[in-house]
Amino acid sequence: AHRALLQDAPDGEAVVLAHQVEVAAGGSLSVHLLDMGGALGRVSFDVILGEGAHFDLKAALIGTGEQTIELVTHVRHRQPGGISRQCVRAIAAGRATTSYLGQIQVAPHAQKTDSAQDFKAMLLDRGASANAKPELEIFADDVKCSHGASVGQLDKGALFYMASRGLDPARAQALLLRAFIAGLFDDMPDAADKARFEAAALAKLEALQCASRTTPRSPAQRPAPVLTSATAPTSPVWSPPMARPGIIWIPPPPRKSRKW
Repeated sequence: AHRALLQDAPDGEAVVLAHQVEVAAGGSLSVHLLDMGGALGRVSFDVILGEGAHFDLKAALIGTGEQTIELVTHVRHRQPGGISRQCVRAIAAGRATTSYLGQIQVAPHAQKTDSAQDFKAMLLDRGASANAKPELEIFADDVKCSHGASVGQLDKGALFYMASRGLDPARAQALLLRAFIAGLFDDMPDAADKARFEAAALAKLEALQCASRTTPRSPAQRPAPVLTSATAPTSPVWSPPMARPGIIWIPPPPRKSRKW
């Protein structure tokens, strides 16, 4: 089974969506989530897996302004042979906050469980924040479980390169962010749902306004360092440095000679 969930509530609204799921023995459920609407957008999943059941979640969290975007998952492996995958990407701009709380619980008799969590967040402004709390609660000894979380920023070198090729900063940022969440929706079985998700995500990315972080300085715009006498070596055999572009040399004051 497959479910596509798009949370794009109007600005100012508070949206809390709770999903309780039970996947029977041998069953499979794939969920694609795009969570980006409302002043508060919180989506939660409480999943119980039977023997040999499979659960796959791919989610994108996008927040801007004063938004708070949250995803909470609780996956319970109660029978042997269960498989679960969670891949989450978050983007926060302005003073937005994105949060991911993901818990995996493996019962004592749920041997051969295979479960993984992967969370990555991108912050576009100093006021933006990302919270991640992956948890593993394992009571079985023959399992394969993993989790990881990382938070970073856009590569300024890549932004400058794209600007040098004629792309305006907003468009360059949107393309890099689109690449950041690329792959989340590639395996959606319904082409109409895939197109709808991609269009909504791209529109949201292009609307992000963070000019302070999308216009990197070129080398010609950076102030040249100044070498003063205070930073010059004091050795008697010191000689002026070789001339290099962008460096202004200010010679030290002449020294007074002493007669003995």
